Amino acid sequence: MELKAIVKYKQDLIILFVALGYFFFARLGYFLVFEDIYILPTWPPSGLALAFLILLGRKAWPGITIGALLANILAYWNTGDLSSDSVILLSSVIAAGHTLEALLGNFLIEKWIHRDQLFNKSIHVFRFLGIGFIIALVSAIIGTGALYYQELVSTDEFLTRFVTWWVGNLVGILLFTPFILSFKEPITKNFKKGHLMEVIFFSIAILIVFILLNQESLRYPVQQSIPFLVLPMLLWLAFRFHLAVAMTGTIIIGLISVYMTTQDIGPFVMETSNNAMLILQTFLGVISVSTIILSATQRERTEAQDELKSLNTNLEEIVQKRTKELEKENATRKKAEEELKSSNLELRKINAELDNFVYRVSHDLRAPIASMLGLLNLAKSDADSELKATYLNKIEQSAKLQDTFITEILDQSRNARLEVRKEPIDFEKIINESFEQLKYSNTNDGVEKSLNIDLKHPFYSDPWRLKVIMNNVISNSIRYRNGKSPKIDIDISTKKEQAIINIKDNGRGIGEEHISKVFQMFYRATDDNAGSGLGLYIVKETVSKLKGEVQIESKPKEGTTVSFILPNMKN
Repeated sequence: MELKAIVKYKQDLIILFVALGYFFFARLGYFLVFEDIYILPTWPPSGLALAFLILLGRKAWPGITIGALLANILAYWNTGDLSSDSVILLSSVIAAGHTLEALLGNFLIEKWIHRDQLFNKSIHVFRFLGIGFIIALVSAIIGTGALYYQELVSTDEFLTRFVTWWVGNLVGILLFTPFILSFKEPITKNFKKGHLMEVIFFSIAILIVFILLNQESLRYPVQQSIPFLVLPMLLWLAFRFHLAVAMTGTIIIGLISVYMTTQDIGPFVMETSNNAMLILQTFLGVISVSTIILSATQRERTEAQDELKSLNTNLEEIVQKRTKELEKENATRKKAEEELKSSNLELRKINAELDNFVYRVSHDLRAPIASMLGLLNLAKSDADSELKATYLNKIEQSAKLQDTFITEILDQSRNARLEVRKEPIDFEKIINESFEQLKYSNTNDGVEKSLNIDLKHPFYSDPWRLKVIMNNVISNSIRYRNGKSPKIDIDISTKKEQAIINIKDNGRGIGEEHISKVFQMFYRATDDNAGSGLGLYIVKETVSKLKGEVQIESKPKEGTTVSFILPNMKN
């Protein structure tokens, strides 16, 4: 319930807060009054009012009016020449002038600068200075006009009172508006060891100045030099610290200068109080503007350095990124060149093989046909039935040879064209199917088969290609027997990554001079059999398609062992 009440009366509390703040700052200003002429060198509430409207919004303007009305009633109440009604009327007009001053300043700042960028750049500071000139002029016209109407200011005094009012409000805006707004953002400047040394140095310098002020012979020149002596300190504060710190130092110097002048001490003491106050106001305005501009310039410089560092960092990142991209592109290009080179070599190989293939295929296809045609002519011309049966058997052998040759060509074509399939492999089924198929195409009566399969892990590969491999190797073992019943030992073991297959026979074997060439297309290690020379070539190409390895060991009259290592495609 209490929270809801606070929210409900939030705007009222803001107005009350602004009114109290304005009244307090007004009383502070009256402590700095020149007693003989009863004129203020600076009007702090002008700066406070503008800062409050910027921070809290223009809805806080009634607080300015209330605070200004109370402060002016209290100031003019004891004036003997005015009645109570006149005091209230005069105070109301002056309060309206101060309110209009703050509202106009808030409007112009929002239009020309924007409140969030007020002291970020030096150009904004100059615009703020111009706005201060304009709005202080409005308040001075209204206030001085009201005093003249009430006959509190004569015609001879009007210009002097107008200028002092105008400059006093302007100084209040230049001193206190930046001071209050500077606390809006966090003071992030870290106090470093170098700052401590600087503070010690300036403290010693200030101590020396006070010591010199107590020396009778040096007091007057030192007092006259104070405006010049404070400039290095203001420069130091503006360049090395946050705006809040710099403005705090500027306000302290300003208040000390006003107090010393009202006590007839310092370089601003003149023959008349009006002249003293004008010079003092000029000094206060100059140091406040200088501090704000220097602070803004330093901020711009720092931001520019940060942006430059960020740009350098980004540039380094861009260069590194681009370098990596170029390295990647170069690697990709190099890989593409290597692939192209490999493809060119492969194409040359294929073209050479194709030329050889076309020549040998045309020759090997025509040979059985020519043989069959000759045998048919002999069978037609010979009446002997036994010879005809012989001719027919030879024709059958030639037809089987041609069929085998065509099958090998088709196997090679399919191996080159078809994608590899990944299926679980049943080795025993594939081997038995191979023996069964060869039963009708080769003389394999009395073949002794020994099969040992150690399947420790499930094996995945291409069933059709495995069958092509088995058919060709087993067919060679049966075809190239050594004048005795062939014996074929097949040993298969699987591991997680691969399968190892060994096919051993007791055939006639292969001479050592032929071992390195048996995998070439159309190569025959012997001429006493009508093989096509494609079998082991197809085996090698099929194993390569499965990304495996094949090797052969053989001794004449003892037998041959063909070994395969095939990768497990499960993973």
